[in-house]
Amino acid sequence: MDASATDLLKISFRYVVAKRPFFVDAIVVLPDHLHCIWTLPPGDGDFSVRWRLLKTYFSRHYRGQADTVYVSESMVDKQEAGIWQRRFWEHAIRDQEDFNRHCDYIHYNPVKHGLVRSPGVEIQ
Repeated sequence: MDASATDLLKISFRYVVAKRPFFVDAIVVLPDHLHCIWTLPPGDGDFSVRWRLLKTYFSRHYRGQADTVYVSESMVDKQEAGIWQRRFWEHAIRDQEDFNRHCDYIHYNPVKHGLVRSPGVEIQ
């Protein structure tokens, strides 16, 4: 993801948070996917609306500034042409141990994909 796309993703998150508040506890943005842990207000479990708003805002603004849009192998296999896959997975965090495990997964995801040697250290 180039710098302009990263900046637009940040703006997209701010836009959605202003409309439908939530807190980003952890996030990792990789070239073809991202992972997040969000805390929503008590009694509000509507992740779908937030993802829809985020994807829509980003897509509408990015298509106007990008010469090419990255399409993952998975999207090619499914004959999808959009920036985002249609689905997302949600998991209700059960306790602190579960939260820690998911944060570790997010932080080590770039290592798993060979993008960095360790969390917070870029491959030169």
